[in-house]
Amino acid sequence: MGRVGSILLLVVLLVSGCSFFEKDAAPSQERESVVTQPEVEVAAENLSIPWSIDRAAQTFYISERTGSIVKITNGKMERQRVHLEKPLAQAAEAGLLGFVLDPGFPKTQKAYAYYTYGDDEQGQFNRVVVLQTNGSEWTETAILLDGIPSAAYHHGGRLKIGPDGKLYITTGDATEPDLAQDVKSLNGKILRMNLDGTIPSDNPFSGSYVYSYGHRNPQGLVWMGQTLYASEHGQSAHDEMNLIKPGANYGWPLIQGTAKKTGMVTPLFQSGEDTWAPSGMAAYNGKLYVAALRGNAVLRFDLAKKQMKPVITGLGRIRDVFVDGEDVYFVSNNTDGRGDPDKADDKLYRVLVKNLK
Repeated sequence: MGRVGSILLLVVLLVSGCSFFEKDAAPSQERESVVTQPEVEVAAENLSIPWSIDRAAQTFYISERTGSIVKITNGKMERQRVHLEKPLAQAAEAGLLGFVLDPGFPKTQKAYAYYTYGDDEQGQFNRVVVLQTNGSEWTETAILLDGIPSAAYHHGGRLKIGPDGKLYITTGDATEPDLAQDVKSLNGKILRMNLDGTIPSDNPFSGSYVYSYGHRNPQGLVWMGQTLYASEHGQSAHDEMNLIKPGANYGWPLIQGTAKKTGMVTPLFQSGEDTWAPSGMAAYNGKLYVAALRGNAVLRFDLAKKQMKPVITGLGRIRDVFVDGEDVYFVSNNTDGRGDPDKADDKLYRVLVKNLK
């Protein structure tokens, strides 16, 4: 019996006593004691390293790190080719990453994407581009931001459009930690731009895309009302959930975990000596739902109670989460070279919010 069959037939109870928050974590960061595994529905399967989920009407669009967009309508799956100006980099964790539909889609038939490419002469970089679709394939039609330094790891890559209509972009430190503290560098940041690629006049640093800095490898963004939250990979544990404010410094590499330093922000939640490797995020009814790669779970963070609880386990590495009404959708990422793929992995799953106890 495969992983999914086991989940559908069994109710798994994780008894209290094993906490993701170790002794150095803030006392208010508690973990709820019991996890009840709900039944989940497979909405699509045979994905290839899926990275981002977006939806227009009844159609899902999922980016795959290998360079495709998967279109799913009423259970019918179509893998669509993406024509990019530069070849995708083959470095670990690199490829076609962030993807978000234009607010005017489907009329405009365009989206925004973040990908890593290799240049034989200059090296490896990330760029933010506009993609246009004709309904069956996608083409890169404009470059909004280019030359974001890249490396073997720490690409960042999440794209989201905020309630202000601006495009937000996460970038990793490209394995050079000091870049995160340099506000003139694009690395280790959350960036903010207009949808035409220009710099908003109200950004915190004049003439700069930088919105916040001091990040190691942020991979999740979500708003609750007007408040922005981000997930971030720590160094050998100490993963973070942060409330993001314009111009704020989140400390990497000078502080991590519960460490404090004047002028730097400590996280709302952090994983202590354990590891979540948090990625995509969604929000519902005052709670954050976060994909966890190393944590092999969907984690729920209750901001009011300051509690964290895994609400989905047993499906392996989870890359992104998407909430639509009463439904939570998420993608497994077991084919990324670090997971243990089940038959027909990777998959898009659906579960009702009310069933996430």
